[in-house]
Amino acid sequence: MQTGTQTRTQPGTHFDREHCVRAVQSKDARFDGWFFTAVLTTRIYCRPSCPVVPPKPENMTFYPSAAACQQAGFRACKRCRPDTSPGSPEWNLRADLVARAMRLIADGVVDREGVPGLATRLGYSTRQVERQLLAELGAGPLALARAQRAQTARLLIETTPLPMAEIAFAAGFSSIRTFNDTVREVFALSPSELRARVPGSRAAAAPGTPGTLALRLPFRAPLNPDNLFGHLAATAVPGVEEWRDGAYRRTLRLPYGHGIVALGPRPDHIACRLTLSDLRDLTVAISRCRRLLDLDADPVAVDGRLRTDPLLAPLVDRAPGRRVPRTVDEAEFAVRAVLGQQVSTAAARTHAGRLVTAHGKPLDDPEGGLTHLFPSAEALAAVDPETLAMPRTRRTTFTTLVRRLADGTLSLGVDSDWAEARARLLALPGFGPWTVDVIAMRALGDPDAFLPTDLGIRRAAGELGLPSTPAALTARAEAWRPWRAYAVQYLWATDSHPINFLPV
Repeated sequence: MQTGTQTRTQPGTHFDREHCVRAVQSKDARFDGWFFTAVLTTRIYCRPSCPVVPPKPENMTFYPSAAACQQAGFRACKRCRPDTSPGSPEWNLRADLVARAMRLIADGVVDREGVPGLATRLGYSTRQVERQLLAELGAGPLALARAQRAQTARLLIETTPLPMAEIAFAAGFSSIRTFNDTVREVFALSPSELRARVPGSRAAAAPGTPGTLALRLPFRAPLNPDNLFGHLAATAVPGVEEWRDGAYRRTLRLPYGHGIVALGPRPDHIACRLTLSDLRDLTVAISRCRRLLDLDADPVAVDGRLRTDPLLAPLVDRAPGRRVPRTVDEAEFAVRAVLGQQVSTAAARTHAGRLVTAHGKPLDDPEGGLTHLFPSAEALAAVDPETLAMPRTRRTTFTTLVRRLADGTLSLGVDSDWAEARARLLALPGFGPWTVDVIAMRALGDPDAFLPTDLGIRRAAGELGLPSTPAALTARAEAWRPWRAYAVQYLWATDSHPINFLPV
């Protein structure tokens, strides 16, 4: 790495320049997104797995982010396209200031609210945020957001026939001149030259539906799609989610409008088809889809840790690369977790479907059976509790949750402090450890969330010869840290429940 900066192979361990050089010389794709290689002689920066002949070690320097490379005057490689690398797994593993800032930047907060808005959400001064990001990533929030805008612009240039002025606006640039200058600086090509390089003139072909884009979402291999898409399809809320033509489809509430996404597993990527009412939401929509499917995970590190337990190792070896199915809307998931307390998957879907029909915002889906956005917390907080078909205690839990979400006293967004969010959830009536941990795992994104009281987990543990009482299982699971949420996926997968199987 560059002086004073280190890149991590997994939490708690670091590797130095020698490890970076070896990763580049072996073209190791596992490290794509962890760090970037800048070549001093060509002034190009690449991902570690770049297919070209590696430069001499003395001509390599290493940066922890694409933004740092760009700020140092390096241009993106035209062969390996480092701007399209999977994101660093660090930001989904950690809950510190830098990780929370990176999640917010990916969610477009700097573009919408500026650096002061980012700092306010994090509860720090702008100077503190900038200093922390510079120290760890070699670039401040503006540079990181600029790199993200450049990536979005490239995507729109290469996959749509939109005029360049519309692309500049949709990607978040303040002017056409800034857009042109940034694209030239980052990619060493003008916007029109970038479009001309697209094979077969894909960018010139108009999409079938206005505002629709077809994308490829990269991930680190291996990825097992069975429990990932199986869980999303089996728990799909009618009108909001569906499985259709080999893809999971759902509606999205976004900062500038709404969208519909279709996500389908492929051997080396996730096929993503996005229809947006406002193209300014593209960056946010992609970020939320990646988070939903846990695409920035490091499966080698996860599976390596879990394989150290001889009773878990056969499960990992049988189907490596399991991801944690997450969410595109943290408040929505918290509501659904309450609806799913002590009832079957089918009953939870029915309860949620009734709320959607009664209180969700309708929308048109010309391609399928999606009809509504899931109701916002504000809409649900205005519902008359007496109209809710649920036991009185559950009704109290539900109404308290949606009021806290609506008035902002409970925040479950990507900027959440995980420990604080857990404490606030536990203080709500009707919230026990299971509900809090399932929200921590799937909404907050805590990779170490664990469900020792879950009936399916206890049953799987007993069948494998693991301790089946919550206390004893928790003690055994200490060795699985910080990846206990992934252990949950492997344990759940021993059951024949539909959540564990890719729909046909």
